[in-house]
Amino acid sequence: MTDSARWSSNDGEAIGDASAEAAVLPRSEEPASESGSYAGRIALITGASRGIGRNLALKLAAEGATVVVNYRKNAELAEQVVAEARAAGGDGIAVGADVENPEDIVRLFDTVAETYGRLDFFVNNAAAAAFKRVVDLKTHHLDRSYAMNVRPFVLGAQEAVKLMDQGGRIVAVSSYGSMRGFATYAALGSYKAAVESFIRFMAVEFADYGINVNGVNGGLIDSDSLEYFYSMPGMAPMESVLKAIPLGRPGTVDDMANAIEFLLSEKSSYMTGQTLVVDGGMTVAAPPYWHDTTEPLGIPPRPTRG
Repeated sequence: MTDSARWSSNDGEAIGDASAEAAVLPRSEEPASESGSYAGRIALITGASRGIGRNLALKLAAEGATVVVNYRKNAELAEQVVAEARAAGGDGIAVGADVENPEDIVRLFDTVAETYGRLDFFVNNAAAAAFKRVVDLKTHHLDRSYAMNVRPFVLGAQEAVKLMDQGGRIVAVSSYGSMRGFATYAALGSYKAAVESFIRFMAVEFADYGINVNGVNGGLIDSDSLEYFYSMPGMAPMESVLKAIPLGRPGTVDDMANAIEFLLSEKSSYMTGQTLVVDGGMTVAAPPYWHDTTEPLGIPPRPTRG
């Protein structure tokens, strides 16, 4: 799973890194670099004070972008990201807004409109859910999981379209639970599947506006969230899962940010309605796994010429 959610220790619920605080850290007096692939572009990234969102914000800033760093509670971390973005040659502001709250979503986009007047990129990265067996999911688990995963993407996309008068890109972060069933992930995985469905519908509807809509579906991404998930009492050891990944390692936040950045770039201008899978081959592998075979089967050393 991706690290776009942070889990609390109580009741197994994830609290996404987007924010209830109303703070807006001020924009710089210094303009962003006029050079770079994203010079003059404005990007809003939810849950951007750490992990994938932070990495992406700094990548875009290094190419001249102005980034709106959304956070939920940790203004200090968000401010650090903005400072690093400016040092890298970009610019930005940090905006506290809790994407579980529809009014905060509107306020977040109001801030973008008032500060910059437009938007080029919207990246829906923040997420949260309850990690429980299906039989243990209560109404409030389902409601909050929907309110943190599906609703913010739809409402955010609606607001983003209003600011993309020159066209733009919308990218949502998803996870492999959208297409594979595994322990305690039903709520988040099912709602991520809904997000991927919305990606397709938005892509068709928003094409006339010059807006491409895509997603990035992450596998096991090395992060504090991944560590938490596999440290839950009774959870299978992560080592047993890593064996099922053909590339033999978890992904990194950089792997995810690279894929998102590609979908924001001109290199993907003819792609819309698609969800890229970044999982080291995990979801294309199936039992019997090669690593479980023995002689005379098994993968031999790499053949050489001669």
